[in-house]
Amino acid sequence: MKKGKKKFSRKMALPLATTILLSSFLAACSDESSGEEKAKDNGKNEIEIMTTAYSPDPPKDDSPVLKALEEFTNTDIKMNWVLDSAYQDKLNITMASGNLPEIMMIPSKIPSFVSAVRDGAFWELGPYLKDYPNLSQANEITLQNSAIDGKIYGIYRSRPLGRMAVTIRKDWLKNLNLETPETIDEFYDVLKAFTEDDPDGNGKDDTYGMVVSKYAGPWDIMQTWFGSPNKWGEDADGNLQPDFMTKEYMEALKFFKKLYDEGLVNEDFAVMDPQKWGDPLQNGQAGVIVDVVDRAHRAQEAMIEADPSLDDPIDVFGAVEGPNGLYNLPTSGYSGLLAIPKSSVKTEEDLKRVLTFLDKVNEKEAQILAYNGVEGRHYEIQDGKYVSPIPGKEGNSEALKNEHTDLNQFIPGIPGENFLKPESTPLREKEEEVKKTNEDIVVANPAESLLSEVYAQKGQQLDNIINDARIKFIVGQIDEAGFKDAIELWRTSGGNDYVKEINELYKDSQK
Repeated sequence: MKKGKKKFSRKMALPLATTILLSSFLAACSDESSGEEKAKDNGKNEIEIMTTAYSPDPPKDDSPVLKALEEFTNTDIKMNWVLDSAYQDKLNITMASGNLPEIMMIPSKIPSFVSAVRDGAFWELGPYLKDYPNLSQANEITLQNSAIDGKIYGIYRSRPLGRMAVTIRKDWLKNLNLETPETIDEFYDVLKAFTEDDPDGNGKDDTYGMVVSKYAGPWDIMQTWFGSPNKWGEDADGNLQPDFMTKEYMEALKFFKKLYDEGLVNEDFAVMDPQKWGDPLQNGQAGVIVDVVDRAHRAQEAMIEADPSLDDPIDVFGAVEGPNGLYNLPTSGYSGLLAIPKSSVKTEEDLKRVLTFLDKVNEKEAQILAYNGVEGRHYEIQDGKYVSPIPGKEGNSEALKNEHTDLNQFIPGIPGENFLKPESTPLREKEEEVKKTNEDIVVANPAESLLSEVYAQKGQQLDNIINDARIKFIVGQIDEAGFKDAIELWRTSGGNDYVKEINELYKDSQK
């Protein structure tokens, strides 16, 4: 452990104040006077939870929703709310104090948490998940993404893993008698037709295929269509190598250059403000955006609001098939971890009680309470449809809403979402289908859970070298030899050390 801590300190370069706080926390972890999760005299468990609040007035102890959650889980729940804007500072202070709750929401792999994990201050949860009906269904890719040094130290708060998709002008496809593309070649043909064949029928040369901004996400997504790894992939010898060193990456890069050379994407993509990225689609200039799946309904609703004569103009699909099959880029699949400190949960028996609670709050009834509130007070079901707030109900106010707002911040959502949602639209339903289908084709990053010292020190510089080279290749400022020169610069600027370290960490994680 001492070796791991020293190694981590070099990597993260913790500020002195944080290091002092962390040292205090680790010392306090051995303090036997700290509270522990326990069963009360009334037979209920008692659990304190620290998590974020996005409302300045989160649910109070007497909230009827919180009371209902306590009844459902047979637990007295003590909430320690911290406004999101102050959460990380408060988290570090709390960790240093040693007076910790049984469940702590960790928003990301922050240095103080990772170092504490490596010093044994939090329970490793991976071996226990199989024993719980909901937690045992955790997504393997998301578990890998949320891991630290290949092990699970927190229950992830689930977010859609297969969220990447293609938003496309369905009415333009219909106007040109085209089908939704299913392969890369068909995707190219559609972009070319949207650029050259007057898809809006106005007789003007004023449209193009796909809009891209200086946000690099679309290129990252489309690379996977060609079989390129997600950040890192195994070579023929089983060693990890960066995606940009693969032939699949170069094939994707050549495709992007072809789109640019033929005017099928906007020539100003490298400088376009991402905040204005959606404008060309909504204004009838571009026919495609490669982005998150929910871009589709947001674009359609904005377009119809601006022009009510439009009739269902947008469609969405996950990916197109490349030479090696059908692939897509995943998200990390989670937003924050619910971690369990050993200083407050001292025994395996106590740990199992906390995990039982975290498993129980994934049930449909608990999710409805946390996300929707209490039926008859915060919502009602009319003709089989969810309605909130209740029309004409006295007391429909911010205070009523705040009785359940933010309670979802400790709901893992594993294996999935089970709360009530407003009446959907066909496009929104299609988005949900795409997200589910995507989960079967997303490409995992085998190095996602590995934390590199070299990258912590030089990652921004290394990323900039490759990102700049990719743009220069697409716009024709360098050729394939020039891109190889950029890779060599990446190697000599710390990349070789990065690859060596990642492979060492990868091999250790496989043991």
